Amino acid sequence: MTSFIGEFDCKVDAKGRIMMPSGLRKQLDPEAQEKFVLNRGFEKCLVLYPKNTWTSISAEISKLNQYKKKNREFTRYFYRGASELSLDGTGRILFPKRLTEYAGITKEVVLFAYFDRIEVWDKSTYDNLLTDEPDEFSRLAEEVMGNLNNEHDEPDNIS
Repeated sequence: MTSFIGEFDCKVDAKGRIMMPSGLRKQLDPEAQEKFVLNRGFEKCLVLYPKNTWTSISAEISKLNQYKKKNREFTRYFYRGASELSLDGTGRILFPKRLTEYAGITKEVVLFAYFDRIEVWDKSTYDNLLTDEPDEFSRLAEEVMGNLNNEHDEPDNIS
């Protein structure tokens, strides 16, 4: 399975394509065969999944009990707008207009690669997101990461 890392600035051409950075292409799992699924992110961004990763995620979602309303709603929203894409012969990828409009993508994007996905952000939106860093990032890190080895998400009483 792919494990991405890095931030990449890209330009969107007049047809809505970006050139996949070579540093990112080198990180692709050959199993993905340069095929992707692009989908809406949880925030105002897009998420580009290698095809093999998407297949694994879909397998997990298919296990949800579709007789429960919240599961059906989640499934609908998660798959809404999902589009299968491939790199063309020159390493470009064409994003569907509807998805770029959703994310407010204009001329410049940032590809933020982590774990098994690549978030696609409009550059100004991404830059603004990072300027809104929590006042106390160390406290957030402690809350999120501090209890990884504990069974409960209760704060430690040790000072």
